[in-house]
Amino acid sequence: MAEANDATNVSLGKFKIGGYIYWAPHGSPLPTDATTPLPAAYKLLGYLDEDGLTIASDTDTTEVKDANGNTVMKVISSYAESAQFKLLEVLRLEAAKLRYGGENVTGMDKNMTIKHAMPSDEDFPLVFEMIKTGGVLDRLVAGASSRAEFGERQEHAGDASVYDVTCAFNDMGNGVTSIEYISKPASAGK
Repeated sequence: MAEANDATNVSLGKFKIGGYIYWAPHGSPLPTDATTPLPAAYKLLGYLDEDGLTIASDTDTTEVKDANGNTVMKVISSYAESAQFKLLEVLRLEAAKLRYGGENVTGMDKNMTIKHAMPSDEDFPLVFEMIKTGGVLDRLVAGASSRAEFGERQEHAGDASVYDVTCAFNDMGNGVTSIEYISKPASAGK
């Protein structure tokens, strides 16, 4: 018997209340499921703006043509992922460290010194905490992220200040750029 469509598999992409995005120092243990609390090494980066998270895939293909110019094979020859997001909490120490590099930021929330200089190229894990429709947990782990691009920063009364950051999801091993864990929440009483 053929399976039927199931509307309960359709979902909106919302973020977990209490924390959207976290980062940790290079070498920190990576989460391996959607439900276990993150280790203490992971620091909250705060709210994302209303555009949320954009995950981009970049692929290159190789085409093989025969002597008549007909394509006889086309394969993906490279694959990369990145995430673009805007951090709203520009007064949060961890958000400034992600944007400018930990070595360039000192102080605490709302009281810091930021050196606008090239950040280090050391990679770091990023974890995005989302909740799908019906309370299904969705944790995206990019274990070897690095800063790739920064958007313009505008300061005026009409819009919130943001750190517009794009992070590359580098190879975590065996060509894996990120791992997504999706799990139904534990039922009450279990």
